[in-house]
Amino acid sequence: MKIALAHFRVGETDGVSLEMEKWRHVFEQMGHEVIFISGTKDYGDYYIEELDLHSHRFKNWEYNSYNDFRDYENCEDFKDDILKTATVIEEKLDDIVLKENIKAIVPNNIFSLGTGLPCAIGFANEIVKRNLISINHNHDFYWERPHMSKPSCTFVRDTLDKYYPPIGDNFSQVVINRIAQADLLKRKNVDSTVVPNVFDFQAKEWVRDEFNADLREKLGIGENDIVFLQATRVAARKAIELGIETIGEIKKRKEQLYGTLYDGRPFGPEDKIFLFMPGLIETDDDYLNFLKKVARDEEVEIIWADRLFAAKRSEDPDTNEKKYSLWDAYVIADMITYPSILEGWGNQYLEGLFAKKPMIIFEYPVFKTDIMPYGFKNVSLGHTFRKRGEEEEFVQTDEGTIKNEIPNDYVEIDRNRIIKAAEESIDILKDPELYDSIVEKNFEIAREKLSYNALGRTLKKVIKKALDQ
Repeated sequence: MKIALAHFRVGETDGVSLEMEKWRHVFEQMGHEVIFISGTKDYGDYYIEELDLHSHRFKNWEYNSYNDFRDYENCEDFKDDILKTATVIEEKLDDIVLKENIKAIVPNNIFSLGTGLPCAIGFANEIVKRNLISINHNHDFYWERPHMSKPSCTFVRDTLDKYYPPIGDNFSQVVINRIAQADLLKRKNVDSTVVPNVFDFQAKEWVRDEFNADLREKLGIGENDIVFLQATRVAARKAIELGIETIGEIKKRKEQLYGTLYDGRPFGPEDKIFLFMPGLIETDDDYLNFLKKVARDEEVEIIWADRLFAAKRSEDPDTNEKKYSLWDAYVIADMITYPSILEGWGNQYLEGLFAKKPMIIFEYPVFKTDIMPYGFKNVSLGHTFRKRGEEEEFVQTDEGTIKNEIPNDYVEIDRNRIIKAAEESIDILKDPELYDSIVEKNFEIAREKLSYNALGRTLKKVIKKALDQ
């Protein structure tokens, strides 16, 4: 069967793009043909410019949907533009469907995120018109985004009701965690299948090789320096400040690391401790400046290196300038910081499991409901936080934080928990048996429960269910 995976962007390091690559691989292993349709011009099989979430026009749609009519006279003008664009998308999609003989389509976030209204309308119309199987892969929902809580007019509200997600015989719903499954049923009375994020645990191990052998030197990191990797994008909900503070407490106890580390490297007074950040910066200057201030206060040196990293390795033949893959970043890391307070699932957590690195984590809601039950071992920062500078604590529950939103201000946790996490991290970095036992056990659990093989078994059931509708 010919299957089209569709999204606003592909080939990037965000979680949705990474998951699409995994689904494509598993579908092809099952014998299906797969193509990508997206708003990314230089990656994938088909480009539809109206899907490009980086475009000015796309951003305007979102602003006018949930703020005010900055770019239109009124709701009717806005509606006319949305519907006209939806028709353009439908026509372009129809050309692809007919040319490629597409039988099934997997829209990623197109029917859930609440951004790009004409995309949802155009895709839904095409799916019904051509009687396609649609497996809606819903990573994130609009009601999880506080800024989307107040639609600008009735048309936006009606569109959200009808198309997010669309309901009917053509449409099956897939979500990535149990919280979303319960929320979708409660809000829309729609059943769904949980398909967790996975990783190829049969893949070749990430190791130092000829391509990445110079990475430490290029970043100014010595062979014996300790590297904590924050592999996520830079965004406020990643709560990177908690990781910086933990490393700050580790640095205060640097003497405890002197001697031999877990892998036999010597570590002494002249060696350094770094926080390495290769992820895309997707935040405003306020949060970036805040992180830099926390790092100064904690005397933590951050290596900002997003310019050197891409979804895949490459090297310019003329300049010899390299782009490293995110996997290369894991090779030079000793531990992972993953202090996010809100995630749809946790791609970077899976990567850390595969890379066999111990992790410092905050127990965000989906981590508690969907990941902790597997029995992984981590250094924990707990599961409660508060707005920085306030006493009121936000308790993480199965439904997310109180009010199911991230506080407008940045977050903090009890300093004693940070100190405890720092001490546990030092113990791991100094003890080869402890280090190996943690990462090997975590890897074996993940290989059994969260592998491509596990995804293949689930997708077979999802396809069968869709065909039987």
